[in-house]
Amino acid sequence: MQSGGLADFFTPSKWALDREETTFASHGWSNKDMDPVPPRLRTWTTWSYISYWVSDATNLAVWELASSMLAIGLSWRQAMPCIAVAYATISVVMVLTGTIGARLHVAFPVLNRSSFGFWFSYFTVFSRVILSMFWFGIQSYNGSQCVYQMIKAIWPSIANMPNRLPTSANITSSGFLCYFLYWLIQFPFLFVTPHKIRWLFLAKGVLTPIAWLAMIIWAFVKVPASEGLFSQHAAVGGSYFSWAWLSAMNSALGIYASLSVNIPDFTRYAKNERAQYIQPFVIPIVFTLCSFVGIAVTSAGIQLYGEVLWDPLLLIDRWENRAAAFFASFVFALTTIGTNISANSLGAGNDMTVLCPKYINIRRGQILCAIIGGWALCPWEILANAEGFLSFMDGYTIFLGPFAGIMVTDFYLVHKGAVDVPAMYDPSGRYRYTAGFNWRAVLAMVVTVGPTLPGLINSINPTIKIGYASRLFDIAWMYGFVVASLVYYVASYLFPAHDTFVDRLISADDAVPVDKQYEKGMKSPTETVSEGEDGKKSVNVETVEAKV
Repeated sequence: MQSGGLADFFTPSKWALDREETTFASHGWSNKDMDPVPPRLRTWTTWSYISYWVSDATNLAVWELASSMLAIGLSWRQAMPCIAVAYATISVVMVLTGTIGARLHVAFPVLNRSSFGFWFSYFTVFSRVILSMFWFGIQSYNGSQCVYQMIKAIWPSIANMPNRLPTSANITSSGFLCYFLYWLIQFPFLFVTPHKIRWLFLAKGVLTPIAWLAMIIWAFVKVPASEGLFSQHAAVGGSYFSWAWLSAMNSALGIYASLSVNIPDFTRYAKNERAQYIQPFVIPIVFTLCSFVGIAVTSAGIQLYGEVLWDPLLLIDRWENRAAAFFASFVFALTTIGTNISANSLGAGNDMTVLCPKYINIRRGQILCAIIGGWALCPWEILANAEGFLSFMDGYTIFLGPFAGIMVTDFYLVHKGAVDVPAMYDPSGRYRYTAGFNWRAVLAMVVTVGPTLPGLINSINPTIKIGYASRLFDIAWMYGFVVASLVYYVASYLFPAHDTFVDRLISADDAVPVDKQYEKGMKSPTETVSEGEDGKKSVNVETVEAKV
């Protein structure tokens, strides 16, 4: 009986999700979490997005990125404009892609099919899954440092815990223990539904700024600005400074380049489009201010301890006030959990849902992300030094810039907002293009990613010399977004995909799911015969507009 029970546990049908009545697709191409968000779950207001970005700005990655600019030789006067320009740029892209989600109420992995083609969109989704899992591991490692400092404030003897791991591991036995503890603490938050997670952002948005304000006050009290921040000068000059500045800007873009393409995962819960219009105003302000805190406190640390402590947890480790260390570490742990859930595990959960909708919903996808991203990718290796951190940021932007550029160009310039949401759930529908691939998007990706690949290879293995080709890699996101947008638009203008054009937006609210048409008194679904770009004819079962 036990063996039978164990066998049933590993039977695929045991894990299959129940088919939801609301699904817009047949034959297992969707589930409840993939479907357009129904009106009753569109609960995010303008204040939800303000608290979201305030809480996301106050996280370790933003602090580390800003202060690591000092580690590569930039002064605060050079770093701050770099940061402000980067976040202003990404905020514009964020609201453009976010508006698509707010208007269609569909997640990134689904709406992406209208521009990339049904099957080619899986390349972008799979890429996002990998990136989300990488980031989940990195943020989990940051959170483990917070746990270490919290334990150290209560039980200082943990600092003397014997290390059984080699130096090459880039993590100690105590660090590994704290990583495991943080992973366990974080795990229950994976079960919070997306439309309710905004309350976590609100808590973060209240508590975290208090801690950051206290830290910058501490910095200016310990080291007056005239002796610390204002006296700090650049250690680089000439052409090296120019490229270092652009590379740092690309890294700042890289922090939220991933979220700039999957922000529809959150804006689809907006009450209306206007709710998320606040993003271009709040993002540059709060991120620049938070980056200034990181730079100011790091500058004070240079004067106090004689080295660039670009990781704030290393700075807290020097504090003698154990209560202050505990409170600051606790707040950093809280904000890291929120950022990890919102920007990483939920993104991975949405993407994995599309990869396997019959068996994976958002919750199961988050659990897989926590297991794979939390342990298999060894995030402590990536964060071993500031140079490695910046290289990692730069690396994946070669894909995300083109992704965002193609999405924005297709929706606003090519189709002018007139898309068919129900057709996004049909592999044989109007967005199949040529055998499921939109060759225009493929061309745009090849033209942009190809030239930057040598730089990515060099960042992974610096012994491989590529000469000035590395310069293009330093501006990978900007190059990718602009060039991909231009190539995609020209290709779509010269060779339009006529089958994908509709007269007006067909939203989920306007259409009746195929499996609901009989209940509406319709005799049968409407069948149309269409010919794709590959010349093959197919019968499409399309949704019929609801008659009120």
